[in-house]
Amino acid sequence: MEHLPPTRPGAPLLPQIACPADLSALTEDQLAALAEEIRQFLITHVSQTGGHLGPNLGVVEMTMAIHRVFDSPRDAVVFDTGHQSYVHKLLTGRQDFSRLRQEGGLTGYGDRAESEHDVVESSHASSSLSWADGISRAWKLTGQGDRTVVAVIGDGALTGGMAWEAVNNIAADKDRRVVIVVNDNGRSYAPTVGGIANHLTGLRRSVLDKVRTHRRYEQTLDSMKGRLKSAGAPGDVVYRGLHAAKKGLKDLWAPQGLFEDLGVKYIGPVDGHDLQEMEDALRDANAYGGPVLVHAMTEKGHGYAPALAHMDDQFHAVGQIDPVTGEALGAASAPSWTSVFGEEMVALAEERKDIVGITAAMQNPVGLGPMAARFPERVFDVGIAEQHATTSAAGMAFGGLHPVVAIYATFLNRAYDQMLMDVGLHRAGVTFVLDRAGVTGPDGPSHHGMWDMALLQSVPGLRMAAPRDADRLREELREAVAVEDAPTVVRFAKGSVGEPVEAVERLADGTDVLARLGEASDVPGAERDVLIVAVGSFAELGLDVARRLSQQGISATVVDPRWVLPVADSVVELAAAHRIVVCLEDGVKAGGVGSRIRQVMRAAGVDTALNEVGLPVEFLAQGTRAQVLGRVGLTAQQITRDTVAQVLGSKVPYARSADPCTGGLPLLEGSHDGGAAGSGSTAASGRTSSQAADSTRGKKA
Repeated sequence: MEHLPPTRPGAPLLPQIACPADLSALTEDQLAALAEEIRQFLITHVSQTGGHLGPNLGVVEMTMAIHRVFDSPRDAVVFDTGHQSYVHKLLTGRQDFSRLRQEGGLTGYGDRAESEHDVVESSHASSSLSWADGISRAWKLTGQGDRTVVAVIGDGALTGGMAWEAVNNIAADKDRRVVIVVNDNGRSYAPTVGGIANHLTGLRRSVLDKVRTHRRYEQTLDSMKGRLKSAGAPGDVVYRGLHAAKKGLKDLWAPQGLFEDLGVKYIGPVDGHDLQEMEDALRDANAYGGPVLVHAMTEKGHGYAPALAHMDDQFHAVGQIDPVTGEALGAASAPSWTSVFGEEMVALAEERKDIVGITAAMQNPVGLGPMAARFPERVFDVGIAEQHATTSAAGMAFGGLHPVVAIYATFLNRAYDQMLMDVGLHRAGVTFVLDRAGVTGPDGPSHHGMWDMALLQSVPGLRMAAPRDADRLREELREAVAVEDAPTVVRFAKGSVGEPVEAVERLADGTDVLARLGEASDVPGAERDVLIVAVGSFAELGLDVARRLSQQGISATVVDPRWVLPVADSVVELAAAHRIVVCLEDGVKAGGVGSRIRQVMRAAGVDTALNEVGLPVEFLAQGTRAQVLGRVGLTAQQITRDTVAQVLGSKVPYARSADPCTGGLPLLEGSHDGGAAGSGSTAASGRTSSQAADSTRGKKA
């Protein structure tokens, strides 16, 4: 297919870009105009849907240069984290941003289902270089060594140890075509911290880059090295002297530091907003034919004054905003879970000098900003390094502090080994606060915080709390930091905190009874029907289900265990006094809270049926929280329908017989239609109590 420049003067250019090859026909003026069109497109559309605006405004020219120099998808372009891939989407034919990050629309990250140009879908940072290492190894072994892997990684992601593990391996093979593009904007969410950031700021572009990345330069050096080495000890002495002198002169002229020392050719820094300079650097890198790092200096939010003026994160991620002013539209009036946590941390720090905060490059997103402002010496940003954060916290606990590690729930996955072996094994008094737990919505599969409750079940001695409202968050956080001989976890959802959900009774071990609706049968010794164990923010859902069951003549008790680990004795005792237990949890149900309760019940000799109602073991696509929960059946209507069927004995797990003497079930009014139930309707029976009892005998869970 021939790619021609637009024939109509003044015609918009972006709609005419269907694939990267279309960029090759554009003139210098047209490329500059296209860059401006892309920025305006991003501001207009992302302001309507929300998304990662600042990072993408900063990579417009860089992404254009990558697609003009390399041949995607034959050459693989891997974006670290992927939140800066919007420009890549536009240049690969995906220009319908009307439902960006919404159900059925474009994702906010890479997505192989969308395009053959996408490689990595995960949004977890610091992994791109390992992908590049693996892809380039595979291509070399399968006779495709002429293909290039381009890995785009931010300076923030370079604070993650996995990136350096990959560099160590990439540098060991001089013949693999890997181009690492460091997008250095001085930030991840906030300004990048640590020695890596300091090192990057000390580097500068050199005219020698073109010489050093020429193959003949390397061949000459190898030839000289071989001749001197063949001369024995005297030659080796001469070689080492000349090599040291060369390195000293090179570093004096243009310091290369870490990258060259590891064996990766370094080009830069280059102006990431100068398209021609970026293209020149990338062409030099591509011509070298081995591992090269191109260091591009960019500005997050480039070209958009409201983003540049936003000092916290330069519009790293925005909701709906006014595209002219950048002001948020329809901001939530209720406080967020994160803000409640942040306020309580300041109060705790005022009271206890041993309380410190640790964050992995997300100080403001996780709510530690207020504490950092009040006690800057007691909040530590370790970069995108959750593993290090966890083990460092164990060390701080050993040293007499009580660290509070605040991260997104999805990122705890990265630190499981450290949680188990450094914190758990040593019974360290460390509190982990997991923000964005459960279904988070628009950021898709790798951002849902749905794995933590199942993962952490296997850490001996760990205690986990799941507050249902703001008051319980404050309360349970205080209880957590009071524990000095075991790890504690407090998890909460994304978004605004709802109204307080008050308990009708607090039991002796701290379990809250939220409601007792309906009455047990008048038969002596009869049990109540359903015990609903509602975890965290599912308290309202549990109460809704109980109300619906009560309307069907089914008695229900709703409890919030507050601390889901260890399982409270009262929960087991209540389970024994009910015909069936329904555990509602905003996490993967395989190995989750319900599964743990079942194990403890069985160990105590309680054989009440238990139904785990939680998330399936699936990667859940983006959508609103309500849409995602609806897709997997986590709605009050569906849970009620299933529970009615279980009480009636038409769906497993079967509830225990209601009549301790005859095994009969209560006769519910209405006609049986498979157990449909909704608010204000009646579940149907359609068969006598004795018939129902016959069908359930011998079917205990």
